[in-house]
Amino acid sequence: MLIHGHLVKGNDVDKETRCAHYHSVIDRIAIKFYCCNTYFPCYSCHEEVGCNSPKVWPRDQFNKKAILCGACGHELTIDEYLSCNSSCPSCHSAFNPGCSLHKHLYFQTQM
Repeated sequence: MLIHGHLVKGNDVDKETRCAHYHSVIDRIAIKFYCCNTYFPCYSCHEEVGCNSPKVWPRDQFNKKAILCGACGHELTIDEYLSCNSSCPSCHSAFNPGCSLHKHLYFQTQM
């Protein structure tokens, strides 16, 4: 699905990047996967329709834009996302703080 000019792949994706797996009102980000340079709403969507070769973003790439706000289309760098206190710095829409439980599936967490 094209969302704010960006292709977001996944299972039953809506206009704010919610999917079949995560669809509460605050589930409104998509993450560009390092391995395939493609946005997905979640790791489960990537497992189902992604590249079959998941790789996390290395720490030295955290300055790259890899998070899409489904509310306004603002792209955040990984550093910005990890320090945004679960809200978009552009439109101030809330993001799901529970996503931090899965950050190890997207971003390098250890040296």
